[in-house]
Amino acid sequence: MKFETIKKVILAAIMLPFVFMVIEGVILLRSSLKEYRDLEKDRQFADVLARAGSIAATEILAEIGATRRYIAQPSGPAAAEMQRSRAMLDHERRAFYASLPSRDVLDKGLVDELSALNLAYSRIVAARSAVDQGRYINSDPGYIYWYAAQKQLAVVDALSPLISDPVLLQKSNQLMGILLTYYGERLITVVGTRYLDHGFVARFPVELFVQGKVMLGDGMDHMVFHSSDSTVRDITAYLGRSNQVKANAITDSILAGSRPTREARDIWAVAQNERMAFLQHKIVEAANDIHETGESLSARAHVHLTLIFALCAGLLILATLVMLLAARGLRLIDRLTRDRETLVGELRNAAQTDLLTGLYNRRGFEVAASALLTQAEHGSRWISVVLFDLDHFKKINDVHGHDAGDAVLRHVARVARENFRSFDLLVRHGGEEFLVLLPDSTPNDAAVIAQRVRLAIEMAEIPLPSGELIKVTASFGCAGRANNAANRNFEDLVKRADLALYAAKASGRNCVISEPVVPALPQEERRKAGSVGGFDSRI
Repeated sequence: MKFETIKKVILAAIMLPFVFMVIEGVILLRSSLKEYRDLEKDRQFADVLARAGSIAATEILAEIGATRRYIAQPSGPAAAEMQRSRAMLDHERRAFYASLPSRDVLDKGLVDELSALNLAYSRIVAARSAVDQGRYINSDPGYIYWYAAQKQLAVVDALSPLISDPVLLQKSNQLMGILLTYYGERLITVVGTRYLDHGFVARFPVELFVQGKVMLGDGMDHMVFHSSDSTVRDITAYLGRSNQVKANAITDSILAGSRPTREARDIWAVAQNERMAFLQHKIVEAANDIHETGESLSARAHVHLTLIFALCAGLLILATLVMLLAARGLRLIDRLTRDRETLVGELRNAAQTDLLTGLYNRRGFEVAASALLTQAEHGSRWISVVLFDLDHFKKINDVHGHDAGDAVLRHVARVARENFRSFDLLVRHGGEEFLVLLPDSTPNDAAVIAQRVRLAIEMAEIPLPSGELIKVTASFGCAGRANNAANRNFEDLVKRADLALYAAKASGRNCVISEPVVPALPQEERRKAGSVGGFDSRI
């Protein structure tokens, strides 16, 4: 398998899990962020709902009572108490409006209820001015506050459906049930007390009494639906007490038109006041519970989101480390592949190259000569061979050692490479003998080049490992022929160059002998020549 293919496989094996982890991380983050936003929204709505319920059950009713006491007896302490109750209601109203989310997340029903609540509060402001001016001396502004309280309850009722968390939704509905129960009981108590206090001449306000009973029934229905909650169980248990059961019976007799005795009226008044105080306490308790639950859920969501971010960051760091290690692994594979290719090239070169001189050996020469001759067929009419060896080389080995002989061979090979042409093919033919193939060269051209090389070898001073300098000479034999596809008997050309070399040695060495050009053999004689020696005649 090629390295690029291996690299792609490794990258795919690393990137695919990484991509899946990123996708899963993004999905997990998006879902966690959505859950966190939903819980934050629920917490905000629950806080607003609890604050609205607290205003309806506490601050509005506190101002009603303080205002009535001031109208009945306009003294300094009564005026101070009334101002404190007003300041408290205004403070809670401002906090309520400040805690409301932006209008773009509110539905139309809640926006309409908030508009009606604003109108109710503007009526309270007008009533305050009238009370301060003494225009309520013989009348009661309680109905104005009662209307505002009802609108505050309507806001609470409109906020509940906007909460999606089941725990907060259950507690919100529970708070609404307690509020309705409380206001139903308060309306029954106020209407019943006034009716009983005015004697036989008073007309019984059936409509208000029925309205209170309806609110009471709606509130109890809300609470019964959430009867598993401890707060609801406490309220149910309280209403099941004997004095509360007796008070309910008296309420039913009043609604039927009868007038209870003085003793029954006192029992009923005490039980109703205790009931309203108990319900008011449960309203505050339920509102605080909603706030604490919302804060707890929000804190858990924040911790969960933080853990998700930490987990995703850890996965990202891990994936980055894996990618870095993978990159290092790929670089290592790349380097090992290059080293392998280099080693293979070196081994291939070693198989075709003489390690001592760096020249082609016979095997490498066969491959290179075949390519060179094929190429020369199209641009050269002549091909020549020069065969040379060193004179008295055995004496050098005997006197100076084989290390000196190797140094001489290396130096002579370098001198020969520098003085033959760059496109001539130089090979160590064996021992101290060298062979050169010269394309596009006549025998005379080869002889001229050989003479130049001979002189360079003769002039060279060769350093030996011992530090001595030595000079050597070489004998050269040249042969050539016409180069064409029909005349490819290269071995015969080498033999003739070898004969020329023998003649140079017989002539006293350190000279160049060139054999005359031999015409090409007829085709029939060339077939008889066949293959000779270590080279293929078809090279």
